[in-house]
This record gives sequence, C-alpha cells and structure tokens, in this order.
Amino acid sequence: MSVPGWKKKKFWYMKDKPDDYARLCHILDAIAEVEKYVEGFDLQSFADDSKTRFASIKQLEIAGEATGSLTKDLTAKYPDVPWRAIIALRNILVHDYYEIQSDVIWRIINVHLPPFKIQVKQIFEDVSSD
Repeated sequence: MSVPGWKKKKFWYMKDKPDDYARLCHILDAIAEVEKYVEGFDLQSFADDSKTRFASIKQLEIAGEATGSLTKDLTAKYPDVPWRAIIALRNILVHDYYEIQSDVIWRIINVHLPPFKIQVKQIFEDVSSD
C-alpha cells in the first residue's frame, strides 16, 4: 500500500523523542508500578503468579529502555549509578526471556531496585531544579 506524501510528512506515531526529564519520569513510574505489583508478595507467591511476574518484568524492561535513552551527558554526570547494568537487564529480559528465573527477578526487585530508585529520584530532583 502506498501512502501519498509519506516521505514529506511525519507519521502520526513519530513524535519527538522524550527528553531526560521525561525518561526519568518513565523510570520512576515503572519502579512505582513494580512496587505496587509485588506489595504483599513473597518469593513463592511471586513465582506462582504469572501475571504479577510478567507485569513486573515488563516494567523492568520499560525502566531499562528509558535508561538506555538517557543522554550521555546526564549518565556521565552520575557515574555511580549502574546505568549499564540496568540496560543489560533490559536486554536480557527482552532477548533471553527463556532464561529468566523468578528468584533472580525477585532479588533484583527487592535488593537492587530500591537503591536505583533513590539514585534516580535524586537525579530527577537535580534535573527538575535546573
């Protein structure tokens, strides 16, 4: 099918890319969703509930995608944040989905996500005040 003038116009889905502020919001929103999903869960109930597990994984993917889209200037300004690990997690979740283990995801959510959230909140506040 040919779309008249397609080379001259942006398609409806081609919007301007979100800036760092928006990407930080996406990361914080994704983390908040994961926290909401797993509230009251333990490892066994998390492993047994595929909806919660896969919804949490999707939000971790979103956080990783948003992290990977942050500008190099911003990420270089905060070298103590594990940016590469977050992006690597996203790549594993998307491309090696068949190897995902519930206990590993549970540990990421409960051990690694809270400090990442604190770091991103601080960066968000810094970016908001600029």
